[in-house]
This record gives sequence, C-alpha cells and structure tokens, in this order.
Amino acid sequence: MSKLISISISIIILMQSFGIQINDISQIDEFIEHAQFHNEEYGDNIIVFIAKHYGELKAEHAQDHQEEKEEHEELPFKQQSQLTSITAIVFNTQRSELKLLEPLEYKKHNFFYQAPSSSLHCDGLFQPPKFS
Repeated sequence: MSKLISISISIIILMQSFGIQINDISQIDEFIEHAQFHNEEYGDNIIVFIAKHYGELKAEHAQDHQEEKEEHEELPFKQQSQLTSITAIVFNTQRSELKLLEPLEYKKHNFFYQAPSSSLHCDGLFQPPKFS
C-alpha cells in the first residue's frame, strides 16, 4: 500500500513539474478528436498537428482557420503559468540609540583544583595501564 501511495505522489509531482493540470487530462479526448479531424480534413500527421497548434505554425494556422477558434481554445495544455516574486525593502526611519555595554566587574570565582583524597587513588587502583 505504501508503494502505491509513493508512486501516486511521484506521478503527481512529475505532472506538476511539466505543468500538466487535471483539466488538461480531461481535455485529452478533444485533443484526439481534433487530431483526427485534421488528419481527415487536411491530411496532417500528429507531428504537423502539434506544430500547428503548439509550435511554429500556430500563428499561421490560427489566422487561416478562424472558424476553428472555439475548438482550439478547448485543446489541452493551453494555459499560461506565471510565477510572481515580490521583493519588499523596508527602511527603518526610527533611530534607536545603542546602549554601550558596561564591562562586568571582576569577580573572584570559587573554582579551584583539589587533589584527590580518595583511598582508592592512593592504592593505585585507578592508574593507567603500563607496558611491561
């Protein structure tokens, strides 16, 4: 079940990265019908059809065939995506005076080293190993 979920999420992310939306998938049948119409009417193969509707021949085809304008608007992958980034620069007009830090007074600390006074230490129990 987890593999199915991970594959589904991967496919969704892939589709979003290509800019494919749900309404594009629902319009695939119009794409196929219009491609068949072009094949029967003009003898266009799929490469020429894609060039006329999405590629370099798009402007010429739209100008020559105004009667197909409504059908062309229903084809998938026609949406325009736009990413807008807004940068805001805010200048602070209020001046706050910086307070100077006063040095801390020297305090005598209560920390000092005291030699161990345990009897175990004196007996040599906690001594590092020696090479023999």
